[in-house]
Amino acid sequence: MHAPPRSRFLAHETGWCLRANRACTRGWLRRGFALVSRLGDGVFWYALMGALVLLDGLDGVVAAAHMAATGGVALLLYRRLKRWTRRPRPFAADLRIRAWVAPLDEYSFPSGHTLHAVAFSIVAIAHYPMLAGLLVPFTLLVGASRVVLGLHYPSDVLAATAIGSALAAASLWLVMPLG
Repeated sequence: MHAPPRSRFLAHETGWCLRANRACTRGWLRRGFALVSRLGDGVFWYALMGALVLLDGLDGVVAAAHMAATGGVALLLYRRLKRWTRRPRPFAADLRIRAWVAPLDEYSFPSGHTLHAVAFSIVAIAHYPMLAGLLVPFTLLVGASRVVLGLHYPSDVLAATAIGSALAAASLWLVMPLG
């Protein structure tokens, strides 16, 4: 008899989490992903917004305000989703998975770090396309760090990517002039 599709999916995802989580047994890799995750807590984004204001005056203020407003909506949305779904984090659901850093909250779905990184990056790149070379790799590392550090399932990160992309697209549609 076959396991239900949901059970097979969870088992597959847990396997991915286990394999990714084992990478952190290498100290240098654990420290690198922990740093990326910490920067993704907000430090990197606040510094970027401040730099835009300092380096580009009023245009930087507009871009930073756009990022901040989008981030505020992202925060409300992800908190509501977490309370609604209440999905346990991988390390809480499977004792073989280790949380290599402390989580900011109790639940896994969606990844708030990833949602914010995607939304912030898309908005920032819309204002400053030359930032893509910095922001795209950083955003990918933020998403990967959440799985590697044992805090999220891959589907949490993928869903957050979709939500952050849709939120940023809606934000751009509302704010940016056409053409």
